[in-house]
Amino acid sequence: MYRLTDSLPYQLNRVGVRMGELFSRRIAGYDVTLPMYRVMAALWEQGDQRLGDLADMTSIEISTASRLIGTMKRKGLVSRKRLEDNARTVAINLTAKGKALVEELIPIAMHFEEVAIRGFPKNGVSDLKTLLAQIYSSLGSIEPEIEEVEARRRGKRQSSPDKRT
Repeated sequence: MYRLTDSLPYQLNRVGVRMGELFSRRIAGYDVTLPMYRVMAALWEQGDQRLGDLADMTSIEISTASRLIGTMKRKGLVSRKRLEDNARTVAINLTAKGKALVEELIPIAMHFEEVAIRGFPKNGVSDLKTLLAQIYSSLGSIEPEIEEVEARRRGKRQSSPDKRT
C-alpha cells in the first residue's frame, strides 16, 4: 500500500525543507537568504557563470535568479560583465565582498551537513550522495513523458468547441 510518509520524494523534501529552514534562520544575521547563499557558493565553486547555468546549478527558476542577481549586485556581492568574445553573454562572479561573505558562511553549511550525517559511516555518506546524483539524473528521463501529456492536453483544448459562442 502506498503511504506518502514512506515515499522517497516526501522524505527527500522533508529533509531539504527542514535543513533549508534551519540554515536560513542561522544565516539571517548576515543579511542573506538561502537562495543568495546557494548562488554565492556556486560562484565560489565556479566563477564566470551565465545566468542559465547558475539557475540550473542552484535549482532556482531563471526569472527568480535574474531578480536575485540584481539584488545581490545592489548589495555588492556579485558582478556582471559582458564577455569580450560574446557580447550577448553576461558572466556573473563574486565580488571581493561576496567572496569574503561566502567564505564565512561555508563553514556554517559544512557544520549543518556534519550534524545531518552524524552517525553515518563515511562510505555511507559517499554512497548516499552518489545515489542522490543518480536519482536526479534518472528523473530527466521522465521529461519526454510529461511533454507528451502536456501536448495531448493542449491538443484537447484546441480541438474542443468554443463554448462562449
